[in-house]
Amino acid sequence: MNSFKTTFLMALLTVLLVTAGGFLGGEGGMMIAFLFALVMNGVSYWFSDKIVLRMYGAKEIGPDDSPKLHRIVQELALRAQMPMPKLYLIPQEAPNAFATGRDEKHAAVAVTEGILRILDEAELRGVLAHELSHVKNRDILVGTIAATMAGAISMLANIAHWGMIFGGRSSEDRGGSHPLVALAMIIIAPLAALLVQMAISRSREYGADATGAAISTDPLSLANALRKLQRGVENIPMEANPATAHMFIVNPLTGGGLMKLFSTHPPMDERIRRLEKMASGRQ
Repeated sequence: MNSFKTTFLMALLTVLLVTAGGFLGGEGGMMIAFLFALVMNGVSYWFSDKIVLRMYGAKEIGPDDSPKLHRIVQELALRAQMPMPKLYLIPQEAPNAFATGRDEKHAAVAVTEGILRILDEAELRGVLAHELSHVKNRDILVGTIAATMAGAISMLANIAHWGMIFGGRSSEDRGGSHPLVALAMIIIAPLAALLVQMAISRSREYGADATGAAISTDPLSLANALRKLQRGVENIPMEANPATAHMFIVNPLTGGGLMKLFSTHPPMDERIRRLEKMASGRQ
């Protein structure tokens, strides 16, 4: 179901890009924006692991630095039939974790010092299995493609916006739409693209929860870990860049109202409910 949702949302983004391109920039404008976004996000895809790890001051840790952590990840990677990723420690007390890397052979899992303090071994296994699932499910690639299309739509809107400010050919001359329609698209298209991108991210979180619970064979421990992490990020705010919030297992940014609407993570209660349902099905 999560794969179906993601496919549907990606198709919706594609339709939105084509529609916005036709309204705002024509085929030429759409292709320029798409290619530029593709280059920018391609760079992000290939180098985002190094950029993000450096951003949070993460230090690579070996087996001697944290034997328990290495043992758990090694066991889970074996169960998931994937290579052992590199492990990193983030010097922050806020409890959280994320995975990065363009594929299974270039993966990294980073955890904060805080998460190691508040979770027991079974809960930590659940979190690490969740992060390995993001790599195994190619969520980083999916997120990059979604970001490419959403970025192209935003750039089209910006091009059209500046075009309206500085004038230029009339809509009839360039074969475009009515100015009011173009203005509406300038406002609505980027917002719609952002919402779809966030929905894709939320769908992938559900998928990583389910796959992680299957890898660890312990859905309840992951559910318990999510409860602790939710309380932890509320009690200890994390110094996080909003652009990287979607990478963490729990949203490091707290807030209500519009923050919930634009959240990159699904509701915590629903994530826990699904995991508990998985656990009851195993009993």
